[in-house]
Amino acid sequence: MKLDPFYLIVDSAEWIERLVPLGVKLVQLRMKDCSDCELRAAIRRAKTVCAAHICQLIINDYWRVAIEEGCDFVHLGQEDLAIADIASIRAAGLKLGLSTHDAAELETALKAEPDYVALGPVWPTILKKMKWAPQGLEKLRDWKTLIGSLPLVAIGGINTDRIDGVFAHGADSAAVVTDITLSADPEGRAREWIERTARFR
Repeated sequence: MKLDPFYLIVDSAEWIERLVPLGVKLVQLRMKDCSDCELRAAIRRAKTVCAAHICQLIINDYWRVAIEEGCDFVHLGQEDLAIADIASIRAAGLKLGLSTHDAAELETALKAEPDYVALGPVWPTILKKMKWAPQGLEKLRDWKTLIGSLPLVAIGGINTDRIDGVFAHGADSAAVVTDITLSADPEGRAREWIERTARFR
């Protein structure tokens, strides 16, 4: 499986409606602390936009709802992986992405036979408090050696100035959140990401 090198992560359908039409081809909907009704409404809006623009939609954490809403890709953190029904996810035909932060988590992730593995934070991130120190680019190279042909997603503190280094050290895709959502011009920054990752596409 090949992932688009630009992996956008946003927390609402509104962001998806704003940015996917610009040419985004891979987006994760990561909503926290929302009601079931809000989540389902957002997923339905996101699916509509992504289908119209041939963009791969990944749902974060809520694997049961993703199955019920007919999604085709889910991303789980380690805590969610520990309680998820992987057999049901696979039986529903969903692809699976997993977060990892250390060797033990990578071992756990690989046992679930994911469709991609994410490593982070590569650099310090303001998105959320992390108990892990920044991994650095060399850890990306180590992870890629360990997972072989499985796609590797780099996440954490990545901006357009760091793109080349991420891919040079083995990442197949670069996940980005705040570099776009906190930008004064999110649309312009998204276009820049699309342009800067074009040669890796």
